[in-house]
Amino acid sequence: MKYLISAILLITATSCSSAYIVSETVKPFETEKYMGRWYEIERLPNKIQDGLEECTSLFTLMEDGSFSIVNEGRLISDRTRIKQWKGKGWVPDKMDPSKMKVSFNWPFSEDYWVLKVDPGYTVALVGSPEGDVLWIIARDKDLDARVILEMKDYAAKLGFPVKMMFRSLAY
Repeated sequence: MKYLISAILLITATSCSSAYIVSETVKPFETEKYMGRWYEIERLPNKIQDGLEECTSLFTLMEDGSFSIVNEGRLISDRTRIKQWKGKGWVPDKMDPSKMKVSFNWPFSEDYWVLKVDPGYTVALVGSPEGDVLWIIARDKDLDARVILEMKDYAAKLGFPVKMMFRSLAY
C-alpha cells in the first residue's frame, strides 16, 4: 500500500509539470544590445501588472554579467501614482543568452525569453516557454500597427493566446 501511494504521488507530481509551448528563442542574441529602456506596447494579462498602464522596463548590465531591472507602471485608478518594482536578471546558459531568468522576489525566479527581436534591437517579443506571459515591447512608445500585427502573428504560431493581449493605454 505504501508503494501504491508513493507511485500515485509521483505520477500526480509529474503530470502537473508545465508543458512548454516554446523551445527556441532568438539566435544570435547580444545581451548588451538588449539593455536600456523598453516601453510595453501590448501584453497578456498578468497578476503583477494588473491595474497598470504605461509600463516600462529599464535593464542595466552589471559587471558580473547579471542585470538589474526597474519596472514601472502608472496606476489606472489614480493616474498620479506610479508603481515600481525592482529585480535582477541573469543568463543561466551563456550559449543561449536569449533565455534569461528574472527575479523580483528572491529566491523565486521566472523565465524571461526573448522570442523575437529586430536587428536594431528596437522591438521585441518576450515571453515564457509555458506561454503564460507575453509582451510586445519597443524602444519607442509608438509602434507601427503592422509591426504589432507581425509580432502577434508570430506569437500565435508559437501557441500564445494573442487574442487575450491588450494595448497599454495613454502613452
